[in-house]
Amino acid sequence: MDAVTGPTKTELRAEILLARRALAAQLHDAEARALCEHVSALIGDGETVCAYVPAGSEPGSAELIDSLVRRGVHVLLPAARDDAAGIPMALRWGEYRPGDLVAARFGLREPAEPLLPADAIARASVVLVPALSVDRAGVRLGRGAGFYDRSLPLAAPTARLVAVVRDDELVEQLPAEPHDVRMTHALTPNGGVVELG
Repeated sequence: MDAVTGPTKTELRAEILLARRALAAQLHDAEARALCEHVSALIGDGETVCAYVPAGSEPGSAELIDSLVRRGVHVLLPAARDDAAGIPMALRWGEYRPGDLVAARFGLREPAEPLLPADAIARASVVLVPALSVDRAGVRLGRGAGFYDRSLPLAAPTARLVAVVRDDELVEQLPAEPHDVRMTHALTPNGGVVELG
């Protein structure tokens, strides 16, 4: 799809969010269990991983994060902050401790203080990234706030950057911008770990 004839990012976001909201709870839960099973092929015991707590109809579950912790994986979760002018900053990170999340804006849950600086993402061998869609070249469509756009350039060059999406959200092509950091993999319920690029 090209920028002239294809849908805009705003149109794509609206379409995907509508489809996610219409998803039956049973199907969402089944897909979340499948993602949990696939993640073990991606992340080894004892690794450091940046993950996130899914909100609403986002793919995944808190159980996925807990399953990593049970395997000795060191999990860092994001905390979104704006600067004094209200501009989104690179995410800060907090160590995940089961049962120790706090309510945050956008209806999210995040780690409690103290938080690590934005460059803590460089410790992770895998970064699980929330996405509305990702294409086969690794272009990710996020929600548009820019937190991950500012954070992903700080990841280690060898880190696997993994967009977590539903199967039909892995597409052939998305609109790309020069600042986009390409995903190396997608994680989908039926496809499992898919190499991109």
